[in-house]
Amino acid sequence: SDKIEDELEMTTVCHRPEGLEQLEAQTNFTKRELQVLYRGFKNECPSGVVNEETFKHIYAQFFPHGDASMYAHYLFNAFDTAQNGSVKFEDFVMALSILLRGTVHEKLRWTFNLYDINKDGYINKEEMMDIVKAIYDMMGKYTYPVLKEDAPRQHVEVFFQKMDKNKDGVVTLDEFIESCQE
Repeated sequence: SDKIEDELEMTTVCHRPEGLEQLEAQTNFTKRELQVLYRGFKNECPSGVVNEETFKHIYAQFFPHGDASMYAHYLFNAFDTAQNGSVKFEDFVMALSILLRGTVHEKLRWTFNLYDINKDGYINKEEMMDIVKAIYDMMGKYTYPVLKEDAPRQHVEVFFQKMDKNKDGVVTLDEFIESCQE
C-alpha cells in the first residue's frame, strides 16, 4: 500500500522538505521532534503544502464558538513568508520554532510581522483594528464579559497609547519591541 500511496502523492503537486539536518540547524527542534511534526503535517496536508483554505479549516477547529477565518487569514500570511499562497513544512516549522522556542525578541518580531498586514514596516490603526476585530470574532459570542460594540476600537486606542512612543500614528518594530519589553 505504501507504493500506491507514493504514486498517488506523485500525481498531486508534491513538496518534499529539505533535509532534516538542515532544518535541525535552522530551528530549535531536535531531529526526532521534526520527524513527529512532519508526520502530523503530512497527515493534515498529504501534498506537503498547505493552502489558505486548508489552513483556515484546521484553525477553525480550535475555535468552535467563533469565526476564526479572518484571524487565520492574517496568520496564514505571516506563515507564508514567500507570499506565494502556500505554506511548506519548512515555513511551518520555522515559525513554530520561533513561537515556541525563540527568544523574546524573535517572538516579538514575528508578532509585529503578523500585525503589519500590508508589510510596510509599520502598524497603523486600521491594521490593528482589523487584527483586534479578527481576534474578537475568533473568540466568539462566548467571550466574557459580554463585549460592548466599541470594545475593539477602545482596545486599539489603548494599544496605540502604549506603543506609539513618538505619537506619529504608526508603531514601528522598535516601538513595538520596546513597549512589549517594558
